[in-house]
Amino acid sequence: MSQSFERIAVIDIGKTNAKVVLVDGRTGAELAVRKTANTVLPGPPYPHFDIETLWHFILQTLKDFAANPGFEALSITTHGASVALLDQDGELALPVLDYEHPYRDAIATAYRALRPSFSETFSPPLTGGLNVGAQLHYQKTAFPDAFAKVETILTYPQYWAYRLTGIAANEGTSLGCHTDLWRPFEGKYSDLVDRLEIRDKMAPLRSAFEALGPIRPEIAKDLGLAELVPVFCGIHDSNASLLPHLVGFGSPCTVVSTGTWVISFGVGARPEKLDPARDTLVNVDANGAAVPSARFMGGREWDLLTRDLKATSYDEERNAAAKVIMAGAMILPSVVSGTGPFPDAQFRWQNEPQEPAERKAAASLYTALMTQTCLDLIGAEGPVVVEGPFALNQIYLEALHTLSRRDVYASEATTGTAIGAALLTGISLEVPMTRTDGEIEGLAAYAEQWRKSAEKGSASRKG
Repeated sequence: MSQSFERIAVIDIGKTNAKVVLVDGRTGAELAVRKTANTVLPGPPYPHFDIETLWHFILQTLKDFAANPGFEALSITTHGASVALLDQDGELALPVLDYEHPYRDAIATAYRALRPSFSETFSPPLTGGLNVGAQLHYQKTAFPDAFAKVETILTYPQYWAYRLTGIAANEGTSLGCHTDLWRPFEGKYSDLVDRLEIRDKMAPLRSAFEALGPIRPEIAKDLGLAELVPVFCGIHDSNASLLPHLVGFGSPCTVVSTGTWVISFGVGARPEKLDPARDTLVNVDANGAAVPSARFMGGREWDLLTRDLKATSYDEERNAAAKVIMAGAMILPSVVSGTGPFPDAQFRWQNEPQEPAERKAAASLYTALMTQTCLDLIGAEGPVVVEGPFALNQIYLEALHTLSRRDVYASEATTGTAIGAALLTGISLEVPMTRTDGEIEGLAAYAEQWRKSAEKGSASRKG
C-alpha cells in the first residue's frame, strides 16, 4: 500500500563508509547527508566493526535532522555478510566480526564439512567470513564460553533496527546473501542452522517492508522527536539498489550495483548454469524472490588501480582507451584474489602503459570486462541498469554497452541504496536514468584476447 512521508531518514552502512541520508519522499532527492568511515578495530578478540562509534554518529545525525528539517519515517540498509549476536540482556555477546578476517586452517576445514551443498543454498564457498555460517562456526568454535551466552542472532540491518526499537527480527535479503543459512527457492532456513545448533536463537522473520515499531521513547526524547517515528525492518544494501528497478523495468532485466563490490543481479535469469567456484550465487530480493547473481570486488580493485593517478577528463580517457586497445594494454584478473569470476588468477598487467589517462582507461575496460563476464555467467537478459559510483564512469558504461549489445542505463541517483531503503516505507518514486549510446571501437577483439588470457591465467594457477 502506498504511503506518503515527506522526509525519510535512511541509515546506510557500507563496508567502507557509513551514512545517514535524508530522502525527499516525493522526489527521492537527497536533502542532506552525513558520512563517516566504517572503522574496523583490530581486536581483541578479533577484527570487528566499531559499533559504538557508528551508534554515536547515527544518533547525533538523527538528532540534527530531527531539529531541521525533520523526518517522519526511518529505514535501514547495510552491507551483507554480518550478523549481531545478543546476550540475554540484549547486549552484544561478541563483537560484530569483520567478514574479511581469515580463520585458522583447522576451523576452515571443519566448516567445509558442515556447510550445505550449493544445490541447497546457492551460496558459494567464500573466503574468511563472507559466508555468515562460517563466521558463526568460527565464533562458536574459537570462543565457546562467549558464544554460549548468545540468546539472539540478528541480521545486520535488523540489528540497528533493534537498537532503535527494541524489536528483534531477521529478514530475507540478508539471510539470502551467501550466508549458507538460507534456501532461496524455498524461503526457509537451510540445514546448517541445525548443524550449528542455532535455530532457536534466530530472531523471527519479518518482511523488509514491515514497520517494526516506533523509535524507543527514551531515544526519541533524546533525538527531540515530538511524534512517533516508525522504523522499517531494513534491507541488504545491494538489494536496496535493486528494488527501484524491479518495478521500473520488470523481468527480465539486469541491475549492476556498484560500490566496494560490483554485484550483478539477473532478474528473471535461470540458475541452471551457476558456478559456485566463480562467485556466482542466488540472492533474494525484497519481495522474497530468488535472483541469480554474480560479483567481484570491483570498487576495491578500482581504488587499488587508480588511487595514485592524477585526475583526467572524459575526453582524455576516451582517447586513451583507443590507444590502450591498439597496444593490447590490459589488466588481467584478479586484482583482489580469491573472489569474483577468476578467483584463482593472479593479477598482472599486459603491455602496461605509464600515462595516467591510459592506466585509468585500462582500469575502466577491465571493470567492464569483469562485469560482462558476470552477466554471462548468470545468463542475464534485458536492459542493464548501473547504479552507484560506476554509473558516473562513462568509459565503463560505453564499454559495457559495446560488450553486452544491450541497452545500458546509468542511474542518476547518487545513493541508490538510500532510495531503495526509502521505498520500504511505501512511498512511490521513479529513479531518473540516462541511456548510454556510445560504443568503443575495437573492443570486441580486445575482449576476446582478454578472455583467453584471463582463462589461461586462471587455469595455470589452479594447476
